[in-house]
Amino acid sequence: MTRFIFITGGVVSSLGKGLGSAALGALLQARGYKVRLCKLDPYLNVDPGTMSPFQHGEVYVTDDGAETDLDLGHYERFTGNPATQNDNTTTGRIYTEVLAKERRGDYLGATVQVIPHVTDEIKDFIREKDGTADFVLCEIGGTVGDIESLPFMEAIRQFGNEMGRERALFIHVTLLPYIPAAGELKTKPTQHSVKELMGMGIRPRILLCRADREIAEDELRKIALFCNIDENKVIPALDVSSIYEVPLSYHKEGLDTQVLDAFGIHDAKEPDLSSWEEVVRRVKEPEGSVKIAIVGKYTNLTDSYKSLNEALIHGGIANNVKVKLKFVESTIFDGDNDDITHELQGVNGILVPGGFGVRGAEGKIKAAKYAREKNIPYFGICFGLQMAILEAARNLCGITDATSSEFEEQQGELLIGLMTEWTKGNATEVRRQDEDLGGTMRLGAYPCNLKNGSKVAEIYGKNDISERHRHRYEVNINFKDQLEENGFVFSGLSPDGGLPEICERNDHPWFIGVQFHPELKSKPFDPHPLFVSFIKAAIEQGRLV
Repeated sequence: MTRFIFITGGVVSSLGKGLGSAALGALLQARGYKVRLCKLDPYLNVDPGTMSPFQHGEVYVTDDGAETDLDLGHYERFTGNPATQNDNTTTGRIYTEVLAKERRGDYLGATVQVIPHVTDEIKDFIREKDGTADFVLCEIGGTVGDIESLPFMEAIRQFGNEMGRERALFIHVTLLPYIPAAGELKTKPTQHSVKELMGMGIRPRILLCRADREIAEDELRKIALFCNIDENKVIPALDVSSIYEVPLSYHKEGLDTQVLDAFGIHDAKEPDLSSWEEVVRRVKEPEGSVKIAIVGKYTNLTDSYKSLNEALIHGGIANNVKVKLKFVESTIFDGDNDDITHELQGVNGILVPGGFGVRGAEGKIKAAKYAREKNIPYFGICFGLQMAILEAARNLCGITDATSSEFEEQQGELLIGLMTEWTKGNATEVRRQDEDLGGTMRLGAYPCNLKNGSKVAEIYGKNDISERHRHRYEVNINFKDQLEENGFVFSGLSPDGGLPEICERNDHPWFIGVQFHPELKSKPFDPHPLFVSFIKAAIEQGRLV
């Protein structure tokens, strides 16, 4: 029997509902249960694929090619369960389905309304997961009281009534702000948030109370009294120094125990959290440190590189070192500013991540040149690979006008071009220059064949891999021979040999660029081998300086 847990948030946004959901999923999994997590986002976009990283953070991509909310990355990293297209939906996607049904005549002439048609579509999205796991955790994006989230709230209210208390549970995440002038945490915002939720017909049975300091017992009792919740189900959710402490912290406060109790489950085995304890030990007690520069153009919002940041931490965990991240805004090196030394001097590794458009491109090219000339480990991901190719073409191959068709005013030799046709499975996918941007990139997992004897083949320990992609442009295979004559090795290709997937330098301690996004498959218990090797190379570089 599948039980459904709905996680809502109140008081303010960015409370950590995604991390809380992921941590609870990990705890239930550690008790031997099969879990599945999904996210319901109230915004009108069909998916986050066309949203600015400055507004929404990174776009997480699943194996089956869904562009999803970054919280699905937390779900995968904490549970190890791969997410799918059916684990994230938005208001835009729901309305698209409803309007398509109306156009087909599926509603038999009925007036199409938010209730029941939109709410039914949301319930169908949730209900299709029945039978797929012991527990399905559904996180509702946004904050209680937001206008756009009302249809989702009504839908889960209805769903909870239909399932009953034995199969549906509501958890509400709130904030207890500390007021310095009063010298105490305030419970009133939590009381108002719960009142707002109950006004929608939803009664939470567990409260997860975020705070930056210990919550006194009398405050917890006060919350329980005024919010009509059992005292032992008001759970402190205190700030921790690492997100990987969250499952341990929540278990200590009894979250998983109280969830099972709410469902009348009292005979569950105790969770084995030894692997989490080891991860936290390595994070908090490293044997050394390395400094990695991330040269990107969305550095004002670190969530733009959320999976990347975590994958680097995983590489540090594997090597038992602390990874110190230095974010360098690549746009400051555009134009005539060639002085990149003062920003990159002293780092042990340079990583150039993905990105879109010409802004900041020249700065990334200069970062690749600096890493190549100074023998600093370089990791280029997606756009970072392409910029390393342009740097080598311009400065080593004599193609001084090497450029990309992605650049708005490109005039020169196109080493990077718009990909118009590629193979996925047994089908050929085709793209036109003038079509919509949303959902039209090369998305999801694709196979790659590694060259025998290459560095990446040694790192992976095999010759056939599969990695997740999200891009529109590819390196032009026609320049392969010219680049290889100048130190580049095309060490990973698509199965048909037409698309370069990985390039590495054979005259450098560690210089690898990949067209895919390896960070999307890295987990604290299973760090991605490229990040493990990159951090190891950074450690070696640190010993040389």
